[in-house]
Amino acid sequence: MEKRAFYHHRIEDLQQQLKKLQQKRSTFGVLRIGSIVAIIIAFYVLWSLGIWYVLIVSIALMVIFIRVLFADKKNKSAIDHLNHLININKDELTFLDGDFHQFADGAAYTHEDNLYANDLDLFGKSSLYQYINRTSSEMGGATLASYLKTPAAQSLILQRQKAIQELSKKIEWIQTLQAKVKEERITFSTKQRLEEWISDAPVFSPFKHWKWLRYLLPAIILTIVVLYIFDLVPARLFYFSLFVFAYLAYRINKYVTPIHNQLSRIANELEILSGSIKHIEDENFNSDLLKQLQAGFMYQQKKASADISALQKLLDRLDLRYNIVVSIPLNILLLWNLQQVLGLEKWKASHQKNFHAWFEVLGHIEALNSFAVLHFNQPTWVFPEIKPDYFSIEATNMGHPLINVSKRVDNDITIKHSGELMLVTGSNMAGKSTYLRSAGVNVILAMAGSVVCASEFKTSHVQLITSMRIADNLAESTSTFYAELKKLKTIIDKVNAGEKVFILLDEILRGTNSLDRHTGSVALIKQLIKHNAAAIIATHDLELAILKDEFPKNIINYHFDVQVSGEELYFDYRLKPGVCNSLNASILMKKIGIEL
Repeated sequence: MEKRAFYHHRIEDLQQQLKKLQQKRSTFGVLRIGSIVAIIIAFYVLWSLGIWYVLIVSIALMVIFIRVLFADKKNKSAIDHLNHLININKDELTFLDGDFHQFADGAAYTHEDNLYANDLDLFGKSSLYQYINRTSSEMGGATLASYLKTPAAQSLILQRQKAIQELSKKIEWIQTLQAKVKEERITFSTKQRLEEWISDAPVFSPFKHWKWLRYLLPAIILTIVVLYIFDLVPARLFYFSLFVFAYLAYRINKYVTPIHNQLSRIANELEILSGSIKHIEDENFNSDLLKQLQAGFMYQQKKASADISALQKLLDRLDLRYNIVVSIPLNILLLWNLQQVLGLEKWKASHQKNFHAWFEVLGHIEALNSFAVLHFNQPTWVFPEIKPDYFSIEATNMGHPLINVSKRVDNDITIKHSGELMLVTGSNMAGKSTYLRSAGVNVILAMAGSVVCASEFKTSHVQLITSMRIADNLAESTSTFYAELKKLKTIIDKVNAGEKVFILLDEILRGTNSLDRHTGSVALIKQLIKHNAAAIIATHDLELAILKDEFPKNIINYHFDVQVSGEELYFDYRLKPGVCNSLNASILMKKIGIEL
């Protein structure tokens, strides 16, 4: 089914399901009120027949009321889930219309020391990250960012490609996981609270006698209560025993409170985490990477979802300490808080080593899902072929992913071997910078394991490095020129060290005079050739193209030009072989009022 039709059909189907659930919700509301009214009537009608009739009927009606209450709660959760799914599909339709600003932009993942993030708009508003991102948890967002910032090993890229291909055929499954995680966003603070609690020494477990005292003490007080009801023990012993056990419960509660405070705020997230992981555990996968990730939820033949659910239930039971009416009798008669904390400490001892994987695996699945949705939404894009040898790159109809297909002009790229540099000259606004960014962004996608915006794409496995958008830094008293020198030094160091890098340079040494700029650019190009580097260099300095005569096997001249009609400029944004011989700066200056 065509992608747009798929989303429309999905919304219609979900809205039909939602309508049925909303009708059920109205019914549950009537049943709740009816149960309460029935209890009141039962008291009035049956009172004359005797208290036992009232109690039996009232208890039965109360059971019905509680069951209706839980069924209504479950129905409400299903309604919320469907609403999330509907919004997810609406967001995808908006995406297909060219607007993707409803997704998180990953601005928090921007780092100045990244080799290309700032130059290629990797994070922030209208960024590549925002275009791809379909994660719902914090760990999913961070994992997706790491995929884009760091090239994966070649073997891992191939594994990711297969996983993404498989997941792209499971869009409904992906959306269900998205909706589950959206219900209560799973954050790093949840993981941190668990880490802190697990690293803390146990409070009660070291006293081994609790293993039998936890059962003996409740048995004693319950026996005394029963004997007192049947007048087999004196009231003085009964009240004294209640006082002793109330004091014991109070003392225990002082140690329970900090543990509960540490964990109580993550109970809802744990419920969502458990449901999300179960959704992954229950799916059948074929690709090796997805099977490997899925196996990360298994530990000693136990499923992570069941383990997390057990922890969440312990916390739910411990939450009863907030209800004074229930908490007081439970703690006096059963040492309720102690029982739950001993359960928590037993859980802690069993899961100290494996709980980290739960969050990490969920992050990887969400990141791969994001690329899978991209593959589904862009079926004409291709998975690149990754070559082990350094360096070559070949692409046909390569475009920038963030430019709408109706406006995008695609171009080819060919660099056959290391030491070969593409020198791209051209007019202002003719497309040089966009071409460099198109190459850079697609290499990032290729190194992440994703599809790329091209009809054919082959590239060596490389580390991308760019120098395109240089700014001064007032806080560090750094000028634009010095900032560029620092970036170029990083490039030179990597080239001299023989690292496998692919370099994109836009207007080298723009912050100095034209003579020094030309001299420095020539020297840099020669150094890149000497060390067999791979690069694309965009420049207005047409004299650099003359280097082709000195290095015929190393320099490939290409250009973007402009057609001029009177004082009007026309751009076709097509990459052409050779050197640019049409410039437009003077026309542009005249247009803004400079008298030339």
